[in-house]
Amino acid sequence: MNKIHLYDKILFPLVTEKSTNMSDQNKIVFKVPSGANKINLKKNIEKIWKVNVTKVNIINKKNRVKISRGKKVKIRGFKKAIITLKKGQSIDLTTGI
Repeated sequence: MNKIHLYDKILFPLVTEKSTNMSDQNKIVFKVPSGANKINLKKNIEKIWKVNVTKVNIINKKNRVKISRGKKVKIRGFKKAIITLKKGQSIDLTTGI
C-alpha cells in the first residue's frame, strides 16, 4: 500500500521537444498535483526510481484563454516539476511504472 502513496505526487511525465532537450542536462519534467511540494517530490522520486535528486524546480502554469476557430476556449493551468538528477544517472520513462 505504501507504493500507491508515492505515485500520488507524480501524475505523468511531460514529453515535449523542450523537455526532451533538457534530458541531456539530466533533467526530467513531470506534471504534478497542485498540492505537491519540493520536499515530498524529491523523496518520492528517490524511493520510486532509486536515483539521487540534486534539485527540484516547480512551475505553476496559469489558466489562459485561447481562440480556436473563432471561439474562446479556456485552458486550465497546471503545475509541473523539473527534476535534476545527479550526473550519470537517468530515469527510463519508456518502461512505464
